[in-house]
Amino acid sequence: MLAADFIGFSVDPVLSRLLDVQANPDYADPRNCLVLWARPPQPVKDMINLNIDGLTDEALWLMPLEDLHMTVMEVTHSKTWTEVTKLVEIMEPKMAEITDYSYDHRARLIKPMVNYDGAAIAISFVPAAGEALYQGRCTQDDNYTYHNLRRDLYDLCQSAGLEVASRYVVPSSHLTIARFVNQDIFNENKVVRLIEKIELINSELRKYWPSEGAEGQDVEVLQWLVGEEKGLVCRKGTVWYGGGKSHLEGKGFFLP
Repeated sequence: MLAADFIGFSVDPVLSRLLDVQANPDYADPRNCLVLWARPPQPVKDMINLNIDGLTDEALWLMPLEDLHMTVMEVTHSKTWTEVTKLVEIMEPKMAEITDYSYDHRARLIKPMVNYDGAAIAISFVPAAGEALYQGRCTQDDNYTYHNLRRDLYDLCQSAGLEVASRYVVPSSHLTIARFVNQDIFNENKVVRLIEKIELINSELRKYWPSEGAEGQDVEVLQWLVGEEKGLVCRKGTVWYGGGKSHLEGKGFFLP
């Protein structure tokens, strides 16, 4: 963002129109999608709520806490409601198996960090590898990672008769927390301040990381087992900004 050849932010045109109700009173997002979401458990939401205040700016739209989600699988996007409804019907015989899948396949994520590009700001996590294990979990359990979960869900969707048509492969596990909606922040001083805020937040987030060489449960370690509190959610409709409708929510679990 501070490079001399940076040409500006990739402003989200749909979100910008949705937010400007006065200029676009009848505008509605035309893009209907079918996705599988993972909802963050309360400790993750508390961490985000505590640390994102510094990102407030008129050029940024912040995702409401109640709408936070991680897209585990995008089955399809930019369709009509009728097209999405037909895909849900195809998926229905395996729907419960898919949304409950994380109950017995528990991928663990740790080390939250804020990442950003010219379009959005997100909090990302990495797969755990035996760090700060809680009671009842062993190092071998972490061999099943978030990427394994996505692979298995892809196979389940395919076996249900769906052709998964994601926009792109998402290699990271992340929650989008903000999007750029105008260029008002686009001057060097404001961009510098934004990056400084992000770096300060990341320094604070490190307190949630496992300590080097730590064994057992560390009370300050923030971890997210995908499916914790709430199972996977099959979401349909205009889901881009946390909207849409839940078709089915899988079985969740709680840590001991």
